Amino acid sequence: MSMPAKEVSFLGAEGNRLAATMWDGHGQPVLFFHGGGQTRHAWGQTAERLAKCGMRAITIDQRGHGDSDWVESENYTFGHYAEDVTAVVEQVKSRFHQRPAAVGASLGGLASLGGLIADHDLLESLVLVDITPRMDPEGVAKIQGFMGARMDEGFANLEEAAAAIAQYLPHRRKPRSLEGLRKNLRLCDDGRFRWHWDPAFIRGTNNINVGAEQLIGRMIAGLPNLQLPVLLVRGMQSELVHEEYAREFVDLVPSASYVDVGGAGHMVAGDRNDVFSRAVLDFLTGDKAA
Repeated sequence: MSMPAKEVSFLGAEGNRLAATMWDGHGQPVLFFHGGGQTRHAWGQTAERLAKCGMRAITIDQRGHGDSDWVESENYTFGHYAEDVTAVVEQVKSRFHQRPAAVGASLGGLASLGGLIADHDLLESLVLVDITPRMDPEGVAKIQGFMGARMDEGFANLEEAAAAIAQYLPHRRKPRSLEGLRKNLRLCDDGRFRWHWDPAFIRGTNNINVGAEQLIGRMIAGLPNLQLPVLLVRGMQSELVHEEYAREFVDLVPSASYVDVGGAGHMVAGDRNDVFSRAVLDFLTGDKAA
C-alpha cells in the first residue's frame, strides 16, 4: 500500500525556492539530495520505504533542477550547493526541532559534505551515494558529456530520450513505462523535450566546475575532523568512485563505513533500488529486520 506524499518547499541560500516532497513518518527527518541533472523523483521508492519505517523523508530538487528555481546569478558551484544544504537543514531543524540525516548522490553528496566541513554539527548522519571527494576525471567527463550532448537540441519525444539513456546505461533494465522519465524532462515551447535543469549548471559563468578542485582539496583535508556516522554506498561498476577511493575515504573519516552494490554503476539508487534502500535503512535504523 502506497503512502501519501506532501509537496513542500524550502529557501536556498540566495532566497531561491527549492521544491520538495515529504513522506511523513513523523520521526527522524532524512533529507535526500539528488545528483547533477537529476530531480527529487529519483528518490521516491527509497523515501517512501523510510517513511513507512517511521522516518520523515524529504526529497529536494536542488537549485536549477526540477521544479526549483533557476537562480539569476547562475551560481552553480559546489560551494553554492553546499550553502543551500546548510540553509535547508536550518529550516528543517526549525520546523521539526530535530537535526536531520542526509542522503546525497554525487552532486548532492558533495554539497552535503561541503556543508559538514563548514559546520561539523550540521547533520545527525550522512549517506554518500557513489561519491567521494576523490573522483575519476574520465568518469566525470563521461557524465558531463552525456548531460551536455543533447542539452540544446533536446528530444522529439520520450522514446528518443529513453533511447539515449539506454545507450548511456546499457546495463540498466528498460522501464515498462516512460512516465518516470517525463519527470526528468520539460516540454518546451518548440514542442521538444529537454532535461529539467538549467543549462548554466554546466556552461554558465559560475558553473559546477568553477573552483571545484580547490573545494575538493578542502574537503579531503577536513575529512579526519568529521565525527558523525557516515556510510558510503558505492556501485561496484562505478565509473566515478574506484574501490581504492572508497577505502581511502573510510580510512580518513573516523566513523565511516562503505558497502558495494553489485550490478550497479554510478546511478546506484536507479540501478539496484532494492539493495540500495536496504543498505540505507540498515544504516539509519540499525534494524536488520526492517
